[in-house]
Amino acid sequence: MNSSKDRARLRRIEALLEKHPEGLRGSEIARKLELHRSTVMRDLPALEEMGVFLTEDDSGRIGLFRRR
Repeated sequence: MNSSKDRARLRRIEALLEKHPEGLRGSEIARKLELHRSTVMRDLPALEEMGVFLTEDDSGRIGLFRRR
């Protein structure tokens, strides 16, 4: 995950999740950003390495971790 293109894609995923506080499934993220689902799933751990913490609910929706 070294290229600026990769970082830009990660920021797009983060921005999309910010707009959907209820969370999105990996396939929904992929569809909305016109990416392959495997790309999104590979990028999620990279997001966490950047300090963007994620949560997943019982139905598979991925969201940004928010302290309550």
